[in-house]
Amino acid sequence: MIGLFKTAPGKGNMEIRTADIPEPGQNEVRIRVHAAGICGSDIHIYNWATQVAMNPPVIMGHEFSGEIDKLGEKVAGWSAGDRVTGEPSYSVCGQCMHCNSGFYNLCPERKVLGFWTDGAFAEYIVVPAFRLHRLPEVMSFSEGALTEPFACCVHAVSELTGIDPNDTVLVSGPGAIGLLALQVVKAHGAKAIVAGTSVDEQRLKTAKELGADIIVNAETDDIAEIVAELTGGFGADTVIECSGSQPAAAFGIDIIRKRGKYTQVGLFGKPITLDFEKIAYKEIRVTGSFAQKWSAWKKALSLFEQGKVKLKPLISRELPLDDWEEGFQQLAKKDGLKIVLKP
Repeated sequence: MIGLFKTAPGKGNMEIRTADIPEPGQNEVRIRVHAAGICGSDIHIYNWATQVAMNPPVIMGHEFSGEIDKLGEKVAGWSAGDRVTGEPSYSVCGQCMHCNSGFYNLCPERKVLGFWTDGAFAEYIVVPAFRLHRLPEVMSFSEGALTEPFACCVHAVSELTGIDPNDTVLVSGPGAIGLLALQVVKAHGAKAIVAGTSVDEQRLKTAKELGADIIVNAETDDIAEIVAELTGGFGADTVIECSGSQPAAAFGIDIIRKRGKYTQVGLFGKPITLDFEKIAYKEIRVTGSFAQKWSAWKKALSLFEQGKVKLKPLISRELPLDDWEEGFQQLAKKDGLKIVLKP
């Protein structure tokens, strides 16, 4: 088979190589990959700016869907031909405080598909059977490849932040993550403002189509005034920061009301400076969000089946694996939303 490898540490160092078709272990399944999404963290890997442990040479890709091709001898409850997606947490220690409390996404020994073990930018991938999730019948393979970032947003918005139907929520950054977060916010019945910049004109239009109550351009609109009018001058109840932009994070701290909730979802890729005294004076509850866990996957797939979240409008292009570089360049330029590779 062929696979897209990170061949060595450092910027670049990626190429298509031939590899053996992997064999599943006794508790694993082999999946014929039908679709694999390019993630922003894949761009970080290309630029060698990731903080997730990597083990090159390794096949990249951790957002995927496909059909089970072969079962390990001890696998039960699954059959060849089943349409599935899978969690990228290939292995965790199972014994630390994070694993024991269900937050195995934070396990210090966590090994991730596409980072430490071979991932989904290939014709086949091997996944532990207990990390599988069945695709709803109404979900396409390309939509299935978006379930990983979707689960990340459910974890951030539903599990970590908590949204009240009476909340006014500012979602900053109308990329794929921001538009998924927006839809999760709306699924909770809250009012959503989505903020972007001039380069996000089309993305902001998509946000409106996906349910945003108000869309704003941070370069031309007075967002503070708009939020003040909506909230009686108190400020946004919640900020979900998805852009990974220092000015957006700083503005989020400014615009949030006293005792509001701020959640950082987007990754900056570098240290930034924030005025933490404002967090103290306003008693803001600040949390970060990293990856996802089983409960978030289950809720994400349920929201999709209920028709409360749409994934197809986020898919900008589908490309053959050989054209990976074109897809990476397009995503790096923020041209479109999700780009799906078809191995």
